[in-house]
Amino acid sequence: MSDTTLLLVDDEESFRKLVGGELGRSGYAVETAGGVEEARRLLAQRSFHLVVLDVRMPDGSGLDLLREIREASPQTEVVMLTAYGTVQEAIRAMKEGAHDFLTKPCRLAELEAVLEKAVQKQALTRGHTAMAREIERLQPSERFIGSTAQVRELIHMVERVAGTDSTVLIRGESGVGKELVARDVHRHSRRSRQPFVVVDCASLHENLLQSELFGHEKGAYTGAIRLKHGLFEVADRGTIFLDEIAELTPQLQVKLLRVLETGTFRRVGGTADIRVDVRVITATNRSLESMMREGQFREDLYYRLNVFSIHIPPLRERKDDIPLLAEHFIHNSAIQPKRNTRVSGEAMEVLLRYLWPGNVRELENVIERALILCDGGAILPEHLPMGVRLSPQFSEDIFPREMLTLEEVERRYIRRVLEDCKGHRQKAAAILGISERNLYRKLKELEAGAAGQPVGLEP
Repeated sequence: MSDTTLLLVDDEESFRKLVGGELGRSGYAVETAGGVEEARRLLAQRSFHLVVLDVRMPDGSGLDLLREIREASPQTEVVMLTAYGTVQEAIRAMKEGAHDFLTKPCRLAELEAVLEKAVQKQALTRGHTAMAREIERLQPSERFIGSTAQVRELIHMVERVAGTDSTVLIRGESGVGKELVARDVHRHSRRSRQPFVVVDCASLHENLLQSELFGHEKGAYTGAIRLKHGLFEVADRGTIFLDEIAELTPQLQVKLLRVLETGTFRRVGGTADIRVDVRVITATNRSLESMMREGQFREDLYYRLNVFSIHIPPLRERKDDIPLLAEHFIHNSAIQPKRNTRVSGEAMEVLLRYLWPGNVRELENVIERALILCDGGAILPEHLPMGVRLSPQFSEDIFPREMLTLEEVERRYIRRVLEDCKGHRQKAAAILGISERNLYRKLKELEAGAAGQPVGLEP
């Protein structure tokens, strides 16, 4: 911990000597200041990982200095101290971004425990930020591609909402690019240098998801051998993207609502409120309105999430973007020798006829497959999957000329995919772009809606 720099700011010399000495022996690289002005001079000369700051000093307010530190160095964690301990000061300090608030005289062990948690939080945030920046470096092409009127309107909406801290609900079918839109909102926001944390709400069991989101205390349950920081803590001052938000259980809906309303939560097994400053973006391919009417989704949570809604059109509604998307996927393919390959006119006609039930994700997979099969120069129709080449018959099977409900279209497509996969649920879920658990739920819903007609699930 000798690399962890700490500035102790307090007007009581005896306190600075005692606490500063003990923290130094605990491994911190400690410097001290006797007032606000001296602290400002030290902060101007160098950066500190941690600042322990008294609220009231003769030459100024620690709360004012806290605000200056948060603006100049957002990564610095500040622990506030006061001999007065008013509730109002505590609330104000936490709103200004203090990591924690302790009343003097405080036990040294208590202060060290708070500082240790602050260091752990910084390490998690630095690790996640570094990973996010590496992903950006390796995948510079991850942006929403298109030139149609629908895409221009979508980009305009992203730019308008990005400058706010409003919650955003992204709607659209599987594979349309909901995560890309969420990343664009974060990238254009004031939080762009802070973490962007992605959570797939359908991929984990309720208890595991609760621990991932909110963390747990040591000993909270069997196997919890150490304190775990949740992803809301990791995302502090940044953005958390909750994909497939409709999969949250009622218990987790309540906990998420509390975070949105108060900015606080408790770890599993914990009793202390933890305050975070996190922008929440959610996404779903289901109708939350229908779920509300059926009592499956909380109305108050819906209105908290649906402050600003963005709908992403399916690929079949913006087919003019297909040539641009295909070129983009070829150029950014991992198959480097074939980055100069083009799509032949005949193959492009096939791509434009197809209805793309799997949306942009399906198109990307089709292009990747074609690049593997072609010998260079051009992608030909024979390099495309049979289902795409036979798109008129395939489309007529799933989307006949008579009008169908969206539920019936989904039922037919899932049945077709399962047939092609010979009932293999894991493979079918991968093609559909959803989790296996989500596929199982959809099958149950569709079978119930079809009065028990089998969809094609193998036991």
